Amino acid sequence: MKHKVFPLDFISPPLDPSLSEIIQNVLDGKEISSQEAVSFYEIPLKYFPIIFSLANYLRDKQHDSIISYSKNIFIDLTHLCRNACAYCGFRQEPHESETLLLKPEIIMETVRNGEKFGCKEVLLTMGERPELKYDVYKQELHSIGNYSTTIEYLIDICETICKNSRLFPHSNPGIVTKDELNELRKVNASLGLMLESTSFQLLEKGGAHEFSPGKDPKLRLDMIKFAGELHIPFTTGILIGIGDNYLSQIDALFKIKELHTKYKHIQEIIIQNFLPKPHTPMQQISPPSSIDMLKIIAIARIIFKGQMNIQIPPNLNATDLSLFLMSGINDWGGVSPLTIDYINPEKQWPSIEKLARLTHEAGFILKERLPIYPEFIKNDKFIPLLLKKQIYSITDETGFVRKSDSHEYLR
Repeated sequence: MKHKVFPLDFISPPLDPSLSEIIQNVLDGKEISSQEAVSFYEIPLKYFPIIFSLANYLRDKQHDSIISYSKNIFIDLTHLCRNACAYCGFRQEPHESETLLLKPEIIMETVRNGEKFGCKEVLLTMGERPELKYDVYKQELHSIGNYSTTIEYLIDICETICKNSRLFPHSNPGIVTKDELNELRKVNASLGLMLESTSFQLLEKGGAHEFSPGKDPKLRLDMIKFAGELHIPFTTGILIGIGDNYLSQIDALFKIKELHTKYKHIQEIIIQNFLPKPHTPMQQISPPSSIDMLKIIAIARIIFKGQMNIQIPPNLNATDLSLFLMSGINDWGGVSPLTIDYINPEKQWPSIEKLARLTHEAGFILKERLPIYPEFIKNDKFIPLLLKKQIYSITDETGFVRKSDSHEYLR
């Protein structure tokens, strides 16, 4: 049976027959190639409503009218980092940081406040392996608990959260070893690492990652692979506007797809836009346009079809949220009623009420999820033993947070 998601016969001038054939192939369930994805990206803008319509069709076929979000708190464990990305406003030198490393009592106070606000997720973010660069930080790790690495400390913090609260950790630890990843999986509902880009040019002189050894695409792809081997529900994504182009962005999406096809562990892809930060080498660089973002989101949806969860950070795109709903996303990511986005502190979270209203007006249902997505809750091998009982107690048969424990907004 032939499907149509857009009246192609009424397009003038007609769409190239080869593109019409690709669209039909996608509708018939066939995989799209990287070159075909590039062809979609390069079509004249006047034809892009066709691509958006196709992306929405694929999203709705799998996710119906549900747009999800996670109610979280944001913990910035340390701002020290061995990397020095040209766009980063999070990283600090020891003399710039109010505290080298957040203490357990401060973290748990925020966790308890998060419980009062009904939060379910603790997002733990940190600079990557600062102990490799700063002796003063190594001393701080030792003084807090005789730790040798940030990851040792992170594992203990996550275990404390699991055993002493109703919140679920989701850590973004940067590059870690497979053994460290295996220990982290025991005390995290899910883990994450942005691929960002597969462009090795960004590592060259003048590139955004020139001074960032942890941003080597091979290292990051290896870690995503390790997560698959360990059955870890994993979040990754790409960062748009840091000096690569749509060809490498599409390449990165296909690299992610290749790993997910093998391991079935990628729970979410974030399409994040670069925003220039003051006092950084890239402060004068223009951010990507809304059109750039809409196009790559739609292409991502077509590449991954309906099965994948695709997210944009709502606080970084506050003026275009309704448009992004029309390009194939099905998730708003983590939204905090309590803490700021420490990576982008100048960008305030939208209220959950605002997201609910906007989502409703666009014809969708907003549902709360945990940091582990519903489809992974249904598969025991992805759930840490320490968190299994708590995860099942708070979710319903669909894998979303139970209505009694959630704000659920219906059309």
